[in-house]
Amino acid sequence: MKFPGLILALVGITGAIRAAELLPIEQQVAEAIKSPGVTVVHFWAPWCSNCAAELAKSGWSTFIDTNAEVKFIFVTTWHDEIGREVLAKNGVGTQSNFELLLHPNPSRKAGDRTTRFLGLPLTWVPSTWIFREGELRYALSYGEVRFPILQQLIRDTGDKW
Repeated sequence: MKFPGLILALVGITGAIRAAELLPIEQQVAEAIKSPGVTVVHFWAPWCSNCAAELAKSGWSTFIDTNAEVKFIFVTTWHDEIGREVLAKNGVGTQSNFELLLHPNPSRKAGDRTTRFLGLPLTWVPSTWIFREGELRYALSYGEVRFPILQQLIRDTGDKW
């Protein structure tokens, strides 16, 4: 009965290798999403018109303020600057439940740009992923988020399954 120990060892080694393959920003997000609460990871870019539409009329700022128990991580991607000024102009960035990160690959060019994050496909900005306890519960990956829908998904994610 040595096989179960061998299998567990191989699984542990595989997990360690996968963790070692993650970029530092991915390791940082992976650690943050492990928390027992709900974490929203939002990929955006300052040049993106859909992202600007989400920010307009206090969209994200009100949503983040209203959901103080949820952790929000915005990852600026496909851009070479973090975009803090764009967010600040729209009331986002000073909330205690908000964190802003810059992906190290700024390329927007097909073939060069980031297409995976945490091993998951990243094909569009904006994209919004909802996690609880390190598990992806919902992914909105193709365009502007509708805040009432996002609110319902956060409620569902917070429920005990």
